[in-house]
Amino acid sequence: MKELLIEIAKGLVENPAEVSVTEDEADAEGIVVLHLHVAEGDTGRVIGKQGRIAKAIRTVMRAAAARNNGKVNVDID
Repeated sequence: MKELLIEIAKGLVENPAEVSVTEDEADAEGIVVLHLHVAEGDTGRVIGKQGRIAKAIRTVMRAAAARNNGKVNVDID
C-alpha cells in the first residue's frame, strides 16, 4: 500500500525525491493510517482545487486496500 501511494504522489509533484510516506500501526478496527509528506511547494498539487485530487487519491487507496481485505486512511501532511 505504501509503495502505491508513493508512486501516485511522485507522478503529481515537481520534486519526486521529497515524497515520503509513514505508516501507523493498525488500530482496533484494523484501519492503517498512511501519512503522505511532500515538499512544501507541492502540497497544493497533491491536494488540488477544492481537494479533488486528495479525494481521488484516498478513493484509489481505499479500493486497493479493500482488494486485500484491509482498510486505509490517507493523511496529507
